[in-house]
Amino acid sequence: MIQVNEIVRYIEELVRIPSPSGYTKEAIDYVARFFEEQEIPFEISKKGGLLATIQGADDSKHRLLTAHVDTLGAMVKDIKPSGRLSLSMIGGFRWNAVEGEYCRIHTMDGQVYTGTILVHETSVHVYKNAGDVARDEVHIEVRIDEPVKSREDTEKLGIAPGDFISFEPRVEVTNSGFIKSRHLDDKASVGILMHLVSVIKEQQIQLPYTLHLLISNNEEIGYGGNSNIPSETVEYIAVDMGAIGDGQATDEYTVSICAKDSSGPYHFELRKHLVTLAKKHQIEYKVDIYPFYGSDASAALRAGYDVKHGLIGAGIDASHAFERTHVDSLRHTAELLLRYVQSPLV
Repeated sequence: MIQVNEIVRYIEELVRIPSPSGYTKEAIDYVARFFEEQEIPFEISKKGGLLATIQGADDSKHRLLTAHVDTLGAMVKDIKPSGRLSLSMIGGFRWNAVEGEYCRIHTMDGQVYTGTILVHETSVHVYKNAGDVARDEVHIEVRIDEPVKSREDTEKLGIAPGDFISFEPRVEVTNSGFIKSRHLDDKASVGILMHLVSVIKEQQIQLPYTLHLLISNNEEIGYGGNSNIPSETVEYIAVDMGAIGDGQATDEYTVSICAKDSSGPYHFELRKHLVTLAKKHQIEYKVDIYPFYGSDASAALRAGYDVKHGLIGAGIDASHAFERTHVDSLRHTAELLLRYVQSPLV
């Protein structure tokens, strides 16, 4: 029933749309067109997030699934005397994770210029201790692919402080089933939710409860998309990435179910329900703790919403850098969500 190639297609299209937090309209418009094609009603909030609704048999209690289209990025902080750009970070990453990456500069008047993110002291033929230079806002800069030699040259292009910088995704799908790209956090999950909607529509699945799909656009900077959560919402699951590393159970081949992150434990009975569904339907999963992590679901609790909250997602390697996952992880995540939305409430 789950067609993982369709999920991959959505992901490939999504990651190519520039959408650092604060600059997400094009990505939201892409998802909006999908819901229009599926004839699913939706609304776009004043903050720019999207909330779609699929009517269920019981409309007195609702479920909500969320994923976010906003990504890491940067903003022009200053134009240097050389004409190069100093940057201000958007989202939580390390400068070394984007050093050497191609980027795009998005000006206020709609112009787009390309460039490369470099440490100022890059050339080992000039700077003896190039490898020891701090990777920070002082030393990282953008080399613009235009003939600029001064601040004035760059200003004449229309580039100014406050312009958004997006990172090139460099998406690639391997014959062995890996998807490697920037911004799999969290566009992999958005792709999964889009395919989930397609399956529900194509199979004419009658959901037991009304289901909302919230595509948020400020997750990477901690706002979440929670201002328009319907009051009938009982269960709220963030579909985000599973973090991989030393001491983590999560891998690139299973669905990760989060027990606890930096905000504290997720709802125990809801987590138990997800694990039970995975076992019953032979869905491969891992339960994990993410020590330096927060989600839109935990943001909803901080905002005061009285919901049972959970967090699941595909396992993503090298999070907030050049990320990678496998089609098996996408499949298991989608399968668990499909079983969940047809199951009883906790």
